[in-house]
Amino acid sequence: MLETFKTFIECIDSPVQQALYASIFTWGLTAIGAAFVFLFKNMNRAIFDGMLGFTGGVMVAASFWSLLSPAIEMSEGEGFTKVMPAALGFLGGALFLYGLDKVLPHIHINFKNDEAEGVKTEWHRSTLLVLAITLHNIPEGLAIGVLFGGAAVGIDGATLGGAIALAIGIGIQNFPEGIAVSMPLRRQGLSRWKAFNYGQLSAIVEPFAAVLGAWAVMTFQPILPYALAFAAGAMIFVVVEEVIPETQRDKYTDIAVLGFIGGFIVMMTLDVALG
Repeated sequence: MLETFKTFIECIDSPVQQALYASIFTWGLTAIGAAFVFLFKNMNRAIFDGMLGFTGGVMVAASFWSLLSPAIEMSEGEGFTKVMPAALGFLGGALFLYGLDKVLPHIHINFKNDEAEGVKTEWHRSTLLVLAITLHNIPEGLAIGVLFGGAAVGIDGATLGGAIALAIGIGIQNFPEGIAVSMPLRRQGLSRWKAFNYGQLSAIVEPFAAVLGAWAVMTFQPILPYALAFAAGAMIFVVVEEVIPETQRDKYTDIAVLGFIGGFIVMMTLDVALG
């Protein structure tokens, strides 16, 4: 399936359409994961934490191999001058997610109701859970878009293979994310259909963010290294502030760490092999 996806993307001429279809692919894998709610009502906590760890590993590996490294490589100058665009972009991405985290009402998967973050609201817990995962997906969609846009304009360090590898890696980690949203919602008493809808809805932001990222880079080419690093900073913020803490609230922390290592290896391998 992955080889078919790669061939399909390579046959598309428009980078904006490439980004759109690639992010629809990642959204689709989220939906497939969410569909597991039709088969199971509960999931073993050890497996659950391992999947969350895997998600974090993919995001960290993607942040370096697919985003930060190309951003530094394509920047001009030497020494501090060469690394400055990546450093500024990385900081900007982290601050952007920091701002969203403080404003957008949300609650992490394994957290209690009184641990909700963002502006105080009376919204239902299910809505807050979906918004938390949506925060994960904004930088992922942007990352896909800016890399496809950079590859299209022929900038060194941004390749079509690398963009496809990033989309595949994010898609793989979106699969357990879909499960991670729908299963808790089902346990809270929502119908299977509602739990599935909420689960897949959490990734609907990715196609919009991907198209925006591709368009922005193609329109304003000099921003590419900043944009790549921006997406990386946003993803690292999500991993450190949300994903890792969610895996450390039970006795399966070692399994979560092993899942993280596995996710990192998978994303690193995909980027080197395809990029």
